[in-house]
Amino acid sequence: MAQSFNAAEMIADDKKYVWHHLTQHKIFEKADPTIFVKGKGMRVTDIHGKEYLDAVSGGVWTVNLGYGNETLTRAVSDQLMELCYFANGYGNIPTIRFSKKLIEKMPGMSRVYLSNSGSEANEKAFKIVRQISQLKHGGKKYKVVYRNRDYHGTTITTLSACGQEERKMQYGPYTPGFVEFPACSAYRSPYPAGTPNLGEKFARELEAVVQKEDPDTVGAVILEPITAGGGVIVPPEGYFETITEICKKYGLLLIIDEVVCGLGRTGKWFGYQHFNVKPDIVTMAKGVAAGYAPISCTVTTEEVFQDFIADPADRDSYFRDISTFGGCTAGPAAGYANICYMEEHHVLDNVVKMGEYLMDGLKALEKKYEIIGDVRGKGLFCGLELVKDRATREPVSEAVAGAVVGECMKQGVIIGKTSRCFREFNNTLCLAPALITTTAELDEILKALDNAFKVVKA
Repeated sequence: MAQSFNAAEMIADDKKYVWHHLTQHKIFEKADPTIFVKGKGMRVTDIHGKEYLDAVSGGVWTVNLGYGNETLTRAVSDQLMELCYFANGYGNIPTIRFSKKLIEKMPGMSRVYLSNSGSEANEKAFKIVRQISQLKHGGKKYKVVYRNRDYHGTTITTLSACGQEERKMQYGPYTPGFVEFPACSAYRSPYPAGTPNLGEKFARELEAVVQKEDPDTVGAVILEPITAGGGVIVPPEGYFETITEICKKYGLLLIIDEVVCGLGRTGKWFGYQHFNVKPDIVTMAKGVAAGYAPISCTVTTEEVFQDFIADPADRDSYFRDISTFGGCTAGPAAGYANICYMEEHHVLDNVVKMGEYLMDGLKALEKKYEIIGDVRGKGLFCGLELVKDRATREPVSEAVAGAVVGECMKQGVIIGKTSRCFREFNNTLCLAPALITTTAELDEILKALDNAFKVVKA
């Protein structure tokens, strides 16, 4: 049933009552908030009736199958009528079915722990590391190493593992025991051009940090398979193989954060599956249910799970954690329907095909406009790093990147960018259209970018 509303009243009430994410509300003294009221396929319509092509899957890379998918909507609706919720200390059918289906896509993984956001999924992973440290290492092996430019969530502890300095400003002091090592950006490599084995060299920087901290105190490393909000950075060849070697050498758990890349975004079920790597823990959210219900997962190997199996008389042995809305059945119902839909409609094949088409189009723009310093990505996850000068690679200001986003918005195309992450590298445009996209829709995106670059100068 269509919603009935008065546009002017809704705008006024939005300004009066709603606290928006990532927004300085002073702007609403001179401009109205953008309010979306409906969506179908890859298009959303605002409160004034203007239609937009969504090239970022809901703004934060989530609505992977587009809007108005009847299969997922029906799955959620039917399950809520059957059983909407029960705490996950007990079982329910959608959680069982979803967990089995998910593990089938993750060879080597074994157990699924449900919660409701990517931040929470990573928080669970950190708690697992800390508790294993207590159970097996006398509490000593508790530190987690994270990578510069990666992002793992918005809670105080996940921000403690954040490699984006502007996101962390004003929220300290942070949880102790989190240590940073350098990013793996080939475009902004500190090594000379043409350096052989670049991926291995970047990975060895992890080893240097582990040795400095004392390997007996380091329990895990957390990495995005492809750095997402930090600039869509794909690791060089050989990177993850060396990371795996280092983890084995020093007894580190390898946590892969698939909150953005997971469930098909890169052309495989998970981003890490492009690389020769076997994680101990994998976290995910966003595309798990394609935005049709809140859900996140912390998935472990059987070896990690078995560390928590002991005599029930040992009161400290089990994972003493709970997520209230990990018991909502809508999430796993939507997650199960999402995977089934992707299988039935060969969605991963479309991601590979459309990803190649999009990358070719972006490379053509790179040849045409000097402001584009680098184009990178995998599947339907692409970034364009904008620069003032290609020779020096000096980044454009965040305002310039924002102007490109604004010009695309005027044309009815919504794209993304790195926003308030770094002091100087908020210069990457982000594209993540729904996994069901077509060449016609990608042509619209490319045309909007082409027109924007004609107007915006470095």
